[in-house]
Amino acid sequence: MNTDLGESPRVSVLMVLADSGAGALDAARRTLAAPECAELIVLDNASADGIPQRIAQSHAGDARVQVRAMGANLGFGAAMNRGAAAAQGDWLLLLNPDCLLEADTVARLLEAAAGGAMAGAVVCDAQGRPDPASWRRAPTLRRVLCMMSGLARFERRWPALAGVNRRDALPDSTVPVEALSGALLLLPRVPFARVGGFDEGYFLHFEDLDLCTRLHRAGVPLRLAGGVRVLHAKGGSSGGRALFVARHKHRGLLRYLAHHDPAARHWPWRALLPALVWLHFALLAPRLALRDARARRGQRASNAGAAQ
Repeated sequence: MNTDLGESPRVSVLMVLADSGAGALDAARRTLAAPECAELIVLDNASADGIPQRIAQSHAGDARVQVRAMGANLGFGAAMNRGAAAAQGDWLLLLNPDCLLEADTVARLLEAAAGGAMAGAVVCDAQGRPDPASWRRAPTLRRVLCMMSGLARFERRWPALAGVNRRDALPDSTVPVEALSGALLLLPRVPFARVGGFDEGYFLHFEDLDLCTRLHRAGVPLRLAGGVRVLHAKGGSSGGRALFVARHKHRGLLRYLAHHDPAARHWPWRALLPALVWLHFALLAPRLALRDARARRGQRASNAGAAQ
């Protein structure tokens, strides 16, 4: 397998759709414009918005494009695993449908991943503000408690209170990290398969952190290409579903800590942690439900306007 830059690498791009919106059309177009893209495999998690079919129609003459229907919403990791099993490239680029690549993004990520590392980029919103998930540490029980309690705000004075998200300046160069954002990940296909791909026990959220942890333990370096910035519209598949997403995020957090931090399996945290995590969710739920209701009203108004 070619994991260096001595010859042209073949990159298989995997994209999971679940009612992800029209932005996925632009994401697919930009992806296919990258010279390193050997194939684009779209995994359709039972979308009802017609976007997977539009991608297939728009690129009907491009043999690199495959649109595979999952038949149901299997979750992010499970769909990615099916795409990876069908991929032919030496490298996998795991790409959210709301991430918009530039012409040189893939080439720069390959440079960052030289030697067989997994590389990520700094994902930013439309105003250029980096997503905190781009620059973070691997979760531990202590870090999560500091983050949820607000104590992480004081980490510059007391480093022991550090949370998951880092508060120091983002690097401009490629640096080793403990964790990467699952919005955009480039890694060799062989080690992905060797660790078993994504843990399908996660439906949504924390499957990327779990993968990072298992790959790191297997000897795969993790690197953040700090100079590579990618526009991340964020939320294309979860508009109007903030409560649903938050529930799975809290569930994923508990699964991650139970698997990767022995402290979370010891008394009294084995009993206390689930109660604290779900209390945190309950406190967030009213605000998220209101946000969902507003999003649905906005969508209905938009649909009504389009129909006139």
